[in-house]
Amino acid sequence: MADQQDWGTPVERKGRLTSVLILATLISAFGSSFQYGYNVAVVNSPSPFMKAFYNSTYMERYGTPMEPELLTLLWSLSVSMYPLGGLLGSLMVAPLVNKLGRKGTLLFNNMFSVVPAVMMGVSETVRSYEIIIVARVLVGICAGLSSNVVPMYLGELSPKNLRGAIGIVPQLFITIGILSAQVLGIRSILGNSAGWPLMLGLTGIPALVELVLLPLFPESPRFLLIQRGDNTTARKALQRLRGREDVEDELTEMRLEHQSERAEGQLSVVRLLSQGSLRWQLISVIVMNMGQQLSGVNAIYYYADSIYGSAGVQERHIQFVTVGTGAVNVFMTIAAVFIVEAAGRRLLLLIGFGVCCVACVLLTIALKLQESVSWMPYISIACVIIYVMGHAIGPSPIPYVVTTEMFRQSSRPAAFMVAGSVHWLCNFTVGLVFPFLERGLGPYSFVLFSVVCLATLIYIWMVVQETKNKTFLEVSQMFAKKNKAELNGGEPLKGSVLGPEGTAECFRSET
Repeated sequence: MADQQDWGTPVERKGRLTSVLILATLISAFGSSFQYGYNVAVVNSPSPFMKAFYNSTYMERYGTPMEPELLTLLWSLSVSMYPLGGLLGSLMVAPLVNKLGRKGTLLFNNMFSVVPAVMMGVSETVRSYEIIIVARVLVGICAGLSSNVVPMYLGELSPKNLRGAIGIVPQLFITIGILSAQVLGIRSILGNSAGWPLMLGLTGIPALVELVLLPLFPESPRFLLIQRGDNTTARKALQRLRGREDVEDELTEMRLEHQSERAEGQLSVVRLLSQGSLRWQLISVIVMNMGQQLSGVNAIYYYADSIYGSAGVQERHIQFVTVGTGAVNVFMTIAAVFIVEAAGRRLLLLIGFGVCCVACVLLTIALKLQESVSWMPYISIACVIIYVMGHAIGPSPIPYVVTTEMFRQSSRPAAFMVAGSVHWLCNFTVGLVFPFLERGLGPYSFVLFSVVCLATLIYIWMVVQETKNKTFLEVSQMFAKKNKAELNGGEPLKGSVLGPEGTAECFRSET
């Protein structure tokens, strides 16, 4: 056991990147998070060919061309069923992770990827556009689960000094998924009349990789010890992840967390919403997830093609500029991985929302003037790229990290369920409302997004505290003061909670 200053106060030992931790991170992020990003962008480039397929199939069935209104409706369903499925997936998070575990849920979730991948891949062969719409619901469920469970799983696998960097990896793979779909969607690759079914079906490959490889890696030690009470398996899992035999310091911290919250049991969403001791944590993750989605990130991507076109980019070259924007997104998310532990979560959120706010204001001005000023369209392009950079550094990746860190084991699944539901509901709302905003307000629609960015920034400045390099229990104690509430168990970090062997009294019989 590590040297101790006194009972229950282990000497600080920083975690390191081990091969097991790295591979578990990469496999879960590629198998799950990558698909989320891939399916966000996969229907954008081949949309003209998919619409042509819808029309020709209808013609074969009924002998008459499809009405434009019906085609618009079916295409809107094909796009919007994805975030709707994401919302359904988010509502499944808490029951699944509590029953199957974090890793078990990710393995189960691949069913919602492999099945729709086959459905979309054969849709043209069987001449059915209905299959595509149903499949988009299923891959949406997959995305809704993975966008919440992967950050939870990796946050619980990681040592506290690496939790921020590893917590951004899922968002990095989401951006890589978007970029991959953009590259494959180039007309000369798969974004054409022959290649689009294969392009849609490729989403099943990461799922198969995860199904084969993820069982080789540990379940979350926190889930095993705190929720299953399996001290032996938790110890073995932690030893594999840390690459050393002595892991008693982290096991002790987990037992302390369990000791402080064991009276609560597993919190349901209803109990979470009524828990005064978690009020500000819950409000904070709701505000950050609303700010993330209502700040206009999807609208920016939606508007990008018309901005590039108005700047004089030829239509056949717009796809390459879009790929370039996706590459910038990936690059800035990689930068966030490397700076999050030094800069902290709060600073990156403030910088990110600040940059997005300014970019939206400048974009409004540029769009308004680009008809009258010859060089103004290039300012519009610059604003889009600056916005993407700002969002990638903070608003896109950090809310997932902070949601993991603000809640303890008993409340984390329900918190992710609430955060994920807000995320996908706002995503769906922006996709539904933005075309009408664009038609009614034109460039001024981005003023609304700048207001959202500013409001979120002010909230973070006033309420959200820094969580980097703190244990889950320390973060809870920090918020306990703001909530004017005591943690169950009083002051759980004091040595009086521990027995003479440095283990929590409630677990002494197991060690």
